[in-house]
Amino acid sequence: MDSVPFTDELSERKVSVVSSELVENYTVYIIEVVDGEHKWTVKHRYSDFHDLHEKLVAENKVERRLLPPKKMLGKNSKSLVERRQKELELYLQLLLRQFPGATPTPLAAFLFFNLYEINGITAALAEELFHKGEQLLAAGEVFSLRPLQLHAVTQQLRLAKPTCCNGDAKTDLGHILDFTCRLRYLKICGTRGPVGSSNILEANLPFDLSFFKSLLQIEISECAAQQMGGLSSLRPSVVTLNIRHSTDSMMLILVPEASEFPQWEAEGSESGFPVTAVVPVWRNLTTLDMSHNGIGAIDGSVKLIRKVEFLDLSRNQLSSVENLQHLYNLVHVDLSYNKICVLEAAHTRLGNIKTLSLAGNQLERLTGLSKLYSLVHLDLSHNQLAQLEEIKNIGSLPCLEKLNLSSNPMCIIPDYRTKVLAQFGDRAAEVCLDGQLTTEKELDTVEVLKAIQKAKEIKDRMSSSDKK
Repeated sequence: MDSVPFTDELSERKVSVVSSELVENYTVYIIEVVDGEHKWTVKHRYSDFHDLHEKLVAENKVERRLLPPKKMLGKNSKSLVERRQKELELYLQLLLRQFPGATPTPLAAFLFFNLYEINGITAALAEELFHKGEQLLAAGEVFSLRPLQLHAVTQQLRLAKPTCCNGDAKTDLGHILDFTCRLRYLKICGTRGPVGSSNILEANLPFDLSFFKSLLQIEISECAAQQMGGLSSLRPSVVTLNIRHSTDSMMLILVPEASEFPQWEAEGSESGFPVTAVVPVWRNLTTLDMSHNGIGAIDGSVKLIRKVEFLDLSRNQLSSVENLQHLYNLVHVDLSYNKICVLEAAHTRLGNIKTLSLAGNQLERLTGLSKLYSLVHLDLSHNQLAQLEEIKNIGSLPCLEKLNLSSNPMCIIPDYRTKVLAQFGDRAAEVCLDGQLTTEKELDTVEVLKAIQKAKEIKDRMSSSDKK
């Protein structure tokens, strides 16, 4: 069932006790709550109703005689349960009619408004931050929010009403805004199916991020890119951006304005064609993790992330590597588990990177890696490399120290390790192959192979000279 944004507190609310079930020796009543287009179920036994009623009576909200009395004899008989089910439903309906606006806290908690209803969600979050906000900010830990919570706050801010809906200062929306303005580390994790016992689908709920003013790190997963509003407001502060299971396009995340201004250019760039918008760059972004998505191309949006040093695009749908020449500060690049078959002239795209993972692709040749002179760590495991001659293309890389070729066809060749190490000549002792340091025995064998190869080269030169 599709979900729609929450409506305000005037939306029609209904409550029904739809059935009951016997758990051990007591009866549990199953309550269905409807709030506009959203509905959810709550389970309570009679004693929970009694506790709710005592709280409401203590607060002078209701009369004591309103709740149906407790009956001990035959308490689980079918007729009694059915009669009580109707009586409890009437009780809850009377309460909702009595409190059409601000729902008393005990009743809101009883009906799980704090989990599924806009006012209840924001009130619960505000109260949590009233008590723990300063402590959480001082600790500097990652704070987690659900898309449902962010959606509720976003909707609440759009309503023309007081920020404190029930008169309790602890639930004032101001506590949320003060906290989000100063929060530095945020995690947003959605769900693929309905939330809890409701029909609410978080992926359909838009939310705004513009009230986060100081974020240094944000991690978002299981959200649709189209539901994330205010991403552009994060550009001045965010240092680390992690987006997973959320998009098939880098552009949707890095340049959300592109849908409105197709002819855009990055701030500070000299464009040779007319543009409709100049888009500010991500000023402090140094780490971008967009792994585990459905991204099919590295598009021009990377022009806005010039300071990025760590780029993770693993487990996407990439078949080529483009536009990375705009990232002059790249140090670590992860392109593992994509669909890359060929990578020509990698140095023109990747520059002076030190770490490169191409594991889990479909590479058969390595000619394009021969000029990555700054490369220290190279992972080529789980590819289609079958010919030892391909190693010559990386054997002369002066800084390479760690090389992973495991799970390639060439690994079944007899003396595979020594034949690979021999391609590195005098640097063989410096190379850690497939996670194992080179042994003295392997170095001795490498020296023999080098001597044989040298003798073969001399013989070939002499043979060529004789022919002349």
